[in-house]
Amino acid sequence: MSLVSQIIAGADNELRYPSIGELQSIQNYLKTGETRINISCILRDKEKEIIQKASKTIFQLHPEYIAPGGNAEGARKRSLCLRDYGWYLRLITYGILASDKESIEKIGIIGVREMYNSLEVPVLGMIDAIKCLKQATLEILTEDYSKMVSPYFDFIIQGMSQ
Repeated sequence: MSLVSQIIAGADNELRYPSIGELQSIQNYLKTGETRINISCILRDKEKEIIQKASKTIFQLHPEYIAPGGNAEGARKRSLCLRDYGWYLRLITYGILASDKESIEKIGIIGVREMYNSLEVPVLGMIDAIKCLKQATLEILTEDYSKMVSPYFDFIIQGMSQ
C-alpha cells in the first residue's frame, strides 16, 4: 500500500481528516515521485547487467553452488537462481515506487524462508545473494539514488535473517 493509501485509510478508520503532518508526508512523497520513477527505470533497464554482476559475485563467494550437487548446478538450476534475482529486483522497484516496504513484506518476505527450506536452498546463501544483488545495484546508481534504494535491500536481508 502506498503512503497516500495508508494515510487515507488511517484517517478514514479514525473518521478524521488527514493531519498536517500526514499531508506534509504526502507532499514529500509527491516531490520525490520523479526520482523514484527514475530509479525504477534504471533498475528495469539495467536488470541484466545487475543480475550478471551479482551472480558472478555470489558464485565466486560460494563456488559450491555451481559445483556438482550444488543448488545452482547446471544451466536449468542456475537460470532458476537468476530468475529469483530478477524477482527480488522487481520487488525493490515496487517498494521504491510506493515509498513503502509493505509490498516487499507481503510479496517477498512472508513465507520466503519456508519456501527456500522446502526447496533445500540454503537461506544463508540467499541472504548472501541479496547482498550481492544490492552491491551490484548500488554500483550503477548515484550516491543519492543509492541512499534511497539501500534500505529496501536491507529490509529483505533482515527479513530473511529472522
